[in-house]
Amino acid sequence: MATSTALLIIDVQQGLCEGPGAAHATPALIERLNAVSGRCRAAGIPVIFIQHESTKGYLPYGSREWQLADGLQAEPGDRRIRKTTPDSFLRTELQATLDALDVRELIIGGMHSEFCVDTTTRRALALGYPVRLIEDGHTSAGNAHLSPAQVIAHHNATLSNIASFGPRARPVPGAQLP
Repeated sequence: MATSTALLIIDVQQGLCEGPGAAHATPALIERLNAVSGRCRAAGIPVIFIQHESTKGYLPYGSREWQLADGLQAEPGDRRIRKTTPDSFLRTELQATLDALDVRELIIGGMHSEFCVDTTTRRALALGYPVRLIEDGHTSAGNAHLSPAQVIAHHNATLSNIASFGPRARPVPGAQLP
């Protein structure tokens, strides 16, 4: 089935949703992402889950921490892509999957705003994909200088102001997607 849009849900994995380094407000994030993915499936838009993995103890493949987060709803027809860098395109099957589906635009949400969501959004723009960034559908654990809410707001503003690639990223509330 050819489509023009795909939803990427990046790194919403159990190990990033619990413990002292847990991302901000993950239960609400998961609820919003489930609503967006449900509407995407109903509209015939493919849902692709991206899962980070490492060989050095952080989110090892197949571990409990590597699994999709508790409560995140995946369906049998959804696709999954494994990655080892913040860039969901680098050394993965993502580009080939999007090409096979004739995807020309992306909807992006997930974790963490300042790492994998940012890097994947920038790479998507560089590859020619306009992006609808789910403005309330990505999160962060924050850092020593910025709260999670500040990181999220910063990335909504920053990513939407990048014009040099041609295609643009546009923050859109999850309730307005697809």
